[in-house]
Amino acid sequence: MALLDRAKAILLTPKTEWPVIEAESATTGSLFTGYAIPLAAIPAVAGFIGWSVVGISVLGTSIKLPMSDALVGALVRFVGGLIGVFVLGLIIDALAPSFGGQKNPIQALKVAVYSSTASWVAGIFLIIPSLGILSVLGLYSLYLLYLGLPQLMKAPADKAVGYTAVVVVVGVVLFLIVGAVTNQLVGYGSWVP
Repeated sequence: MALLDRAKAILLTPKTEWPVIEAESATTGSLFTGYAIPLAAIPAVAGFIGWSVVGISVLGTSIKLPMSDALVGALVRFVGGLIGVFVLGLIIDALAPSFGGQKNPIQALKVAVYSSTASWVAGIFLIIPSLGILSVLGLYSLYLLYLGLPQLMKAPADKAVGYTAVVVVVGVVLFLIVGAVTNQLVGYGSWVP
């Protein structure tokens, strides 16, 4: 399935798209090159443009990052985000038996990758830093995760809420760690996306 068609389907009709995703064969490479990398580039590119070209106005003064700093920040966050999604897939797989599900690393990676769609697409708002708060719309990814876990990991429906909650908590900790590491690598505070 084409990238745009898959993104549209997972965002607009996730209940019917997860069974389609479940039946597809995939590899780690195909999930990343065909889907995760292009979509994870959205917030990276938007953040780069937003902070180096558009800037933010504070008390009538426009603040912009030097392009080289913004580029390094975007690249480090892009790579860190991809690593985070990969590790999230490992976590989803490891937790499956605890919630009556079946271990399957590729299906777990599918859940991690495809449920991240909303957060990646919502990253477009970073192109205008003052609208960056709208990237909160990416929280729809939590709902996508909730729908995908029982379908792909074969967890019983009655355990889907608990499974989702544990994955979300572990995922938040994971992404806070990735964010802290990337902020240290690029050399500036967390106020820059």
